[in-house]
Amino acid sequence: MKHTILSCAAALALTFSAAAANTPVPVEGAEAPATTQKADWKETLTKVRGLAATTGIRGFMEKDGPEYLVKGYLMPTGARVEGHPVKVIGGLPYGVGQALMVVICLGLLYLAIVKGFEPLLLLPIGFGGLLANMPYSGVTNPPVVDAVTKLVTEPGGFLYYFFEFGVATGLFPIMIFMGVGAMTDFGPLIANPRTALLGAAAQFGIFIALFGALCLSEATGDLIKFGLKEAASIGIIGGADGPTAIWLTSKLAPHLLGAIAVAAYSYMALVPIIQPPIMKLLVPERERKIVMKQLRPVSKMEKVCFPLTVLLLCSLLLPSAVPLVGALMLGNLCREVGPNVARLSDTMSNALINIVTILLGLSVGSKLACEKFLNAETLGILALGLVAFAFGTAAGCVMGRVMNKFCKDPINPLIGSAGVSAVPMAARVSNKVGLESDPTNFLLMHAMGPNVSGVIGSAVVAGVLYTLCK
Repeated sequence: MKHTILSCAAALALTFSAAAANTPVPVEGAEAPATTQKADWKETLTKVRGLAATTGIRGFMEKDGPEYLVKGYLMPTGARVEGHPVKVIGGLPYGVGQALMVVICLGLLYLAIVKGFEPLLLLPIGFGGLLANMPYSGVTNPPVVDAVTKLVTEPGGFLYYFFEFGVATGLFPIMIFMGVGAMTDFGPLIANPRTALLGAAAQFGIFIALFGALCLSEATGDLIKFGLKEAASIGIIGGADGPTAIWLTSKLAPHLLGAIAVAAYSYMALVPIIQPPIMKLLVPERERKIVMKQLRPVSKMEKVCFPLTVLLLCSLLLPSAVPLVGALMLGNLCREVGPNVARLSDTMSNALINIVTILLGLSVGSKLACEKFLNAETLGILALGLVAFAFGTAAGCVMGRVMNKFCKDPINPLIGSAGVSAVPMAARVSNKVGLESDPTNFLLMHAMGPNVSGVIGSAVVAGVLYTLCK
């Protein structure tokens, strides 16, 4: 009690003495001094006045690109990413380039929503591109790292982390391959193994586009610069397999990822428009009417052994393709085993592939920044992708006609176009063109053989290109 009275007396004395000296007494929970309040109000007022400089309207009028692109930035690992001049085709200001990309992304959304062209991927890609081109949004910005302590002082945008986690590591395409495997029936290929030659022939377009990219680079000088890694990434568009194109490009030429992904999925969506004229040009009417022998039943044991056999052969002959082929075969094995692992198969073919498709689409869309898309190289990629797709379709049809010269049982060359591996759309197109010549000739199940072999073929070619170019 005595100590408490003395403490109170000391506190009163301190208060009165401070009042006499006109000095404030710091008390916990008390308001800040008036001078500090005035400073805070001035700073806040300055920020309010500066809001106009941070709006999207002002951003679309910016001449220069973001500071982190021009001057470079530090990674959380301590590594430095060097800056570079940010150029938009035609010398347009950066903000105008962003506005143009917004229009292009809206066009992608139109194709996905209204026209139904590959909506599951074009929609998130287009929306991701919209987000990436919103001025000052920061959704693609890298984290801000202190140069001295190497600590992150401000986190990056969420699309930056999506891309770094799933695309830069190659994880998302592999997870999608699991889902594709769980949805794929290799029965038609097992029942008629020779159709694998049609799937292999359809990969010819990949190499045509690869050499075409190198020749285009030589012909245009400084306007378009494609090295071997870029050319390999562009060529894989001809496989008409989006996840494979994204996987290889993320490994060899990540700066071209946005343009290559959009080209790959756009041409996959345009299969019903691109392929029929080529098929009708190369396959005469009499061969379009060829009726193929009905496929034999495939046993469960064959279907279970097939993915294991393919994986073992791949590991022995081409280990670099194991990530893609292995994921594909894991999904297919779960599908074929039956009820014991039905939950795994169902998850891969539904929830897993749907979630990853959303994240992958947004990640790819984040690379549709104007300085990466609005340039001469992108126009070259779009042209070469179309060439690769056309040559792949043509090679499959020609191989079908050649095989008819040597095979006892005839093959309708139209199914060769399905070797480009746009599953199952290319097989449906083969069936549709066949029905136009003979309404009773159903080719869908026969076309699924080269179609699924094309999926394996494109993954194998991607592994070969990665081994040669890395």
